[in-house]
Amino acid sequence: MSGLASRDAAYFNRLYRDDPDPWKFASSDYERGKYAATLQAVSGRRFTNALEVGCSIGVLTHSLAAQCDSLLGIDISEAPLRHARALCRRQRQVRFRRLAVPGQWPEGSFDLIVLSEVLYFLAPADITTLARLTLGSLALSGRVLLVNWLGPTNAPCGGDEAARIFIAACEALLRITVARQTSEYRLDLLVLDPQ
Repeated sequence: MSGLASRDAAYFNRLYRDDPDPWKFASSDYERGKYAATLQAVSGRRFTNALEVGCSIGVLTHSLAAQCDSLLGIDISEAPLRHARALCRRQRQVRFRRLAVPGQWPEGSFDLIVLSEVLYFLAPADITTLARLTLGSLALSGRVLLVNWLGPTNAPCGGDEAARIFIAACEALLRITVARQTSEYRLDLLVLDPQ
């Protein structure tokens, strides 16, 4: 495990100052394919109140909104949220807030919580805290979708490690219903198991 601290707002503010889309969410084939797999994993169900953590410029948010009566996108940096608001301006069910997880967390109950390409920016202890917050906000029969890049990063965790930490923190209450892995990313869909 890395001894690096969770990435803070200043880190992301610098990235977005240099490039409004630093990961090419709007243009890369990798992102398009990953988004298609993400949407497929949660297809066939309408969500009453969904949360996307680390929504960035809102590309996934825009597509995910079609399945949601209400969708809150949160991000640690205000710069990408301006783009997200513009992209989703016609989708009245979509809202955005600047929050830095796990220290800040939205109120409410969610039947879908999406954590796509965000966990590995957190230190292991913060991933565990985030998992507890997620469990505390998950509606009955709610779903948690994790997507994690598996390539090298300079982040506090690797994607595989971050997913394992989160899943271990939730294993008593969540069960994995979809586990997909490509050479580039892993996708895990966890469902609250009412016992």
